[in-house]
Amino acid sequence: MQKRENISMSVIRRLPRYYRFLNELQRAGISKISSKDLSEKMGLTASQIRQDFNCFGGFGQQGYGYNISHLCDEIATILGITKMHKCILIGAGNLGRSVAAHVPFQSLGFELIGIFDNKEKLFGEKIRDYTILPEDQMLSFVEREKPAMAILCVPREPTEKIVESLHSLGVHAFWNFSHYDISINYPDTIVENVHLNDSMMTLCYKLSDYSAT
Repeated sequence: MQKRENISMSVIRRLPRYYRFLNELQRAGISKISSKDLSEKMGLTASQIRQDFNCFGGFGQQGYGYNISHLCDEIATILGITKMHKCILIGAGNLGRSVAAHVPFQSLGFELIGIFDNKEKLFGEKIRDYTILPEDQMLSFVEREKPAMAILCVPREPTEKIVESLHSLGVHAFWNFSHYDISINYPDTIVENVHLNDSMMTLCYKLSDYSAT
């Protein structure tokens, strides 16, 4: 199906969740499902699911429902995870190590090609199949390998300079675990911010609100 223009970001953000649930159903040996049954499993309304899929042309058949394998393939194509985008990771501390070791990059549309850190004691160490390289080799590496995306697992202070250097070399996409707001200074970038503290505080608010009822 052809992707339509002006799809709301709320719809796009639901697609990975659909993809995850549908893959779980596929692994369980289920080959088709109705929007009603899918809505019950995901806690959405059947109408919401149909509206979301209709943004891309619709994938079901009246009276049959959705072919799960076909729907997974369609969503994967829409999300772009059938392609491989080169990426690098900066920061091999606890967070960076966890990301490098546990994120299934290739099944999510990315190929991790390099890990960089500024701590000399880490140079040459391996995380899975990736060797930690000195950060001062990063720019020449980027010029040569041309990654599309950088994962930032470093504190806020050095992030601004790192982003400035990477942006100047054509890296315009960031998975950002720092507290530096990239898009303010670089509005042409594609950024996914992961603020763990913000998420915890939101959870704390919900818990406090729940306890007060």
